Amino acid sequence: MTDAPRQFGPETQGAIYLRGMSGSTPEIPTSFPQLETAAKQKMSPEAWAYTAGAAGIETAMEANRAAFQRAPIAPRMLGGAGQRNLGCEIFGVKAAAPILSCPIGVLEMMHPDADLAVARAMARLNLPMIISSQASFPMEEIAKANGDGPRFYQLYWGKSDALAESFVRRAEACGCKGIFITLDTTILGWRPRDLDIGYSPFLRSMGIAQYTSDPVFRGMLAQTPEENPLGAAVQFTQLFSDPSLDWARIAKIRSWTKLPIILKGIMRADDAAKAVSEGYDGILVSNHGGRQVDGGIGTLDVLPGVVAAVNGKIPVMLDSGVRCGADIFKALALGASAVAIGRPYVYGLALGGEAGVQAVMEYLAAELDITMALNGCRTPADIKPELLALK
Repeated sequence: MTDAPRQFGPETQGAIYLRGMSGSTPEIPTSFPQLETAAKQKMSPEAWAYTAGAAGIETAMEANRAAFQRAPIAPRMLGGAGQRNLGCEIFGVKAAAPILSCPIGVLEMMHPDADLAVARAMARLNLPMIISSQASFPMEEIAKANGDGPRFYQLYWGKSDALAESFVRRAEACGCKGIFITLDTTILGWRPRDLDIGYSPFLRSMGIAQYTSDPVFRGMLAQTPEENPLGAAVQFTQLFSDPSLDWARIAKIRSWTKLPIILKGIMRADDAAKAVSEGYDGILVSNHGGRQVDGGIGTLDVLPGVVAAVNGKIPVMLDSGVRCGADIFKALALGASAVAIGRPYVYGLALGGEAGVQAVMEYLAAELDITMALNGCRTPADIKPELLALK
């Protein structure tokens, strides 16, 4: 006998109301504006700038939200969705819902448990996490915390192919089921909130645990990271970005692993078609939360064109600008097979560590579940474009 699919909406909503009978209210706010406000009060100015900021005058971040606002839901009545099953499969990984955690670096700025807290929370919910190249703990420790939970690895491909290969082989060895190559950060974006306070966490040896734990990286150092942390941090800055990265170089990854390779950062239909022709296994439509190219288009705006370009040959996912379950519903309606969450779970982490991450991700799944019920959708596959009134 298999376990019945979790009814995230009624379970989560009902539990909150039952606790309310004894005067208890949620420690983690259930709506994004209140969540963001509470997190800002809790976080350091440096952590807030790093998390909340975006590139330039932040128009790309605004464009992400505007795109969702131009896709209102037109609710369909009497669909008979009394029981929903949010379960899905993502590159061979079975998940409780089509929701992943984005790879976000330097989480130690938000909470000392950082990526370990995220790993435990995501495992408990049976939702996939994407481990960051800029994590605060080595991927092996994060994988241990994640246990049997589904996980992937996100690769920043810098100047050293040998280092990139080492990361990929370590990720496969610790149970990651796919590699997301981030394409949009071959050079760090212009981020005024960080620049105006002159703060780079990486120069303070934060967010570089994958590097300092890697034998290839350590072999590049005159002294160990333990002996000379600043030297390791400087070496990282010399390797991290490489604007010369191109299609030919990333093709090398096929000789390193048989895992699925997903390209993160595709924002154009022609790039999506190129990804298909080059034999990649998936696309994550993303503009890095608006943190890289100011003036860029919103991810939901480009999603239909990317989906059309791949023509069902590989899965297409989306991140950037997602703030609630209704946003997830909209992305699924426009062809995304899954949606990755960034800032919301980071704010949950800042407020409550592991419990905060779990609460935020449960809220998102619950609202998605309720939105599906109110539109007659029993499974994510039932969420179709006709349920939106595109402007």
